[in-house]
Amino acid sequence: MTLRLVPDPSLHRWDDGQTLAGGSPFRVLRLNARGAGIVDAWIEGEPVTDSAAGLAQRLVRTGMMHPRYDETHHGPSDVTAVIPVRDGDLTSLLAALGTPAIVVDDGSRQPVPTALVRHETARGPAAARNAGWRLARTPLVAFLDADTVPTHGWLEPVLRHFEDPAVAAVAPRVRSTPGNTALARYESTRSPLDLGGEPGLVQPGSRISYVPTAALVIRASALRELDGFDEKLRFGEDVDLIWRLISRGQLVRYEPESVVEHAPRKSWTALLRQRFDYGTSAGPLAKRHGDAVAPVRASLWSAVAWALILTGRTGAGLAVVGATAALLTRKLGKTGIPAHEAIRLALQGNLGAGRYFADAIGRAWAPVAVPLLLLSRRGRAVLGLVALRHLLDWTRERPPLGRARWCLARMADDLAYGCGVARGALKSRSLAPLLPFLTDKGGRSSVQVSR
Repeated sequence: MTLRLVPDPSLHRWDDGQTLAGGSPFRVLRLNARGAGIVDAWIEGEPVTDSAAGLAQRLVRTGMMHPRYDETHHGPSDVTAVIPVRDGDLTSLLAALGTPAIVVDDGSRQPVPTALVRHETARGPAAARNAGWRLARTPLVAFLDADTVPTHGWLEPVLRHFEDPAVAAVAPRVRSTPGNTALARYESTRSPLDLGGEPGLVQPGSRISYVPTAALVIRASALRELDGFDEKLRFGEDVDLIWRLISRGQLVRYEPESVVEHAPRKSWTALLRQRFDYGTSAGPLAKRHGDAVAPVRASLWSAVAWALILTGRTGAGLAVVGATAALLTRKLGKTGIPAHEAIRLALQGNLGAGRYFADAIGRAWAPVAVPLLLLSRRGRAVLGLVALRHLLDWTRERPPLGRARWCLARMADDLAYGCGVARGALKSRSLAPLLPFLTDKGGRSSVQVSR
């Protein structure tokens, strides 16, 4: 089976290709001249040979490059679709599948005729999915929500990844179905199920920290090892499953070349309720997975710099930014990264941290942060910056919805999620879902250098 590697957009190279930087979380790798030549060949399209498999695996696991298999030994007959449904219409989904399917009726008012399993009362998506996959007799299981419809050819790009025995699960892109309503146009760019157009390795704290089971293909053996979904979780059971897989050293990948369409919510009330429900999962997930649910992951020194700037001590904050840039420039200079590039990376890191904190203020921390900030002039200025962040996003993305309506919908969306997080934290009696995760504690750099 021929394997080729495709560079991630974040990948940068210096010093004749011997210094590589990128991935998520951001890393710096130093290669010898032979290794740099091998990477050159891969970027030009040469296949990975057995002698260089170790280097290929290293780059894939850092997120600097992504695997591309030319073909796969797996086909639709190796996959059983498991579809939990409650009072839904499966006509379009079943017509688009092309694989055997097990439908689980989770307490519908009227029994679903195509269901192989029926729960007389609703037991939740975790229990429904567990009931389905345990009946599957194929090596792979595809979980699909009842309101999804796979696009033509969706399965093949996903199946190719299972040529790597370390890959336990692969998620396609779940894209909101196009529509003419304002709600459908909003969800086309802000669906929490749509993780974007770039592939990647899934891991907590990275650009792709989770994938939903609205559409997910997973090895049946991995499900057996984990005993499936945790049925005590009403929401977040899919994130919990993915993080348990990863904690065992198994790989989960996101493949946007494969697309499954998902129906948008039927009303704004339904959308906000969904976002609130998603937020409530933060408390139970924090108990199981600790800081993986942190609303902000940033350098300690970036946090200090922004705290100083936002409290009016701009000079001191900029001094911290300058000092950290100087230290990072010195460290990265030893790996072959030019000083001006190191400074650019340091500034990008601080600006990125600012965006993360702005998102947290308007989202996970909103129920507490917004009322407190409204009490002072400086606080209101901070909220203005948060609103400006939404405006900049609209300008960059140009969603098919007017600027004012999109920004108002975004703020309501984020606030609903934040209220859910607060509810989950109170119910779990833990502040863990609200606490930031700060690196550089004890003077360690968040940049990892390998040789």
